[in-house]
Amino acid sequence: MEKKKIVWDDKLKIGVEVVDKAHAKLFKIMEKMMEMSRDTDSSQHTYKEAIKYLEAYSMTHFAEEEAYMRSIRYAGYAQHKRIHDAFRDKTLVSLRNDLERSGYSSLAIQRFIGILQRWLVEHIMRDDQAIVGKAVLPKHAGLSPQVVTISKAVDRAVRDVFNVEAELASTDYKGQNIGKGHYCRRSYDLEDGIKVQLLLGVDELLLLRGANKALALRMMRRSEIEEPLVLQIFGKLFEKLDRLFKAGAEEKAEDGQDSRDSQDSRLTKDEFRADFMKGYPCRLLFSTKAGYLLFCYRSWRVNEQKAEGGEKETKAAAQKDSRS
Repeated sequence: MEKKKIVWDDKLKIGVEVVDKAHAKLFKIMEKMMEMSRDTDSSQHTYKEAIKYLEAYSMTHFAEEEAYMRSIRYAGYAQHKRIHDAFRDKTLVSLRNDLERSGYSSLAIQRFIGILQRWLVEHIMRDDQAIVGKAVLPKHAGLSPQVVTISKAVDRAVRDVFNVEAELASTDYKGQNIGKGHYCRRSYDLEDGIKVQLLLGVDELLLLRGANKALALRMMRRSEIEEPLVLQIFGKLFEKLDRLFKAGAEEKAEDGQDSRDSQDSRLTKDEFRADFMKGYPCRLLFSTKAGYLLFCYRSWRVNEQKAEGGEKETKAAAQKDSRS
């Protein structure tokens, strides 16, 4: 199988020499790191030094780009700088934590480079092209309307529960390790006999942040996170995300209780993997400065084979959410 290469494309040039040269060099650095990840002789120390160099050069490039924007009195400078700062303080921190947890495995390095490449291409096409007044790429270009709607909902929920921003890192999560995670599943009954399942995974560091926010504490340790508190945090997340599906849900009460409560299931790591392997057409991975969050979604019709992809139901739910 041919390995995908990271190649600089002249179509990405914005016409500012100092910026274009830096972008081309960043692509060369990423391609070199991708080659290293395929070499079984590469050591953890080699990876660390390469990543350190990539990060240092990225920050140098950002400083040069920001200096150019100031020199031409670019009106969008403040927002553009905020994007650079968020990449430095959140995206890179989350990715670096992921690498450390994985022991700098070759797969983790490839994933690290893949996310960086996607971020850089979108940033050039959307934000850097705007500096010189060229056509810009919308923030969610290339994503389906369903994924855009879900991403916005997840970001709102994460802001409310964890007080951090959530950035979509992958639309094709394949079960990679997110460190010590906590997992929970919620089931819904929609109209026309359609069943829906949401599967969430939360990095323990992110969960700890949520626990501290919930209890107004700052120094809670991992060992102090007990089951009731974990369920409370997941409950808040589900409550925020219910808007995606609630418009079409028939919440049937039994014995005076909301059926949604009885349909929440806390899962172990092995149970999560077993459930994940059943097939979730929507598998999104989000990064925050405190860790990762997984959002998986699937649907099927009662007494019939599971709906392929579940996109029809997702679209209906998304449209109802947009009208609410």
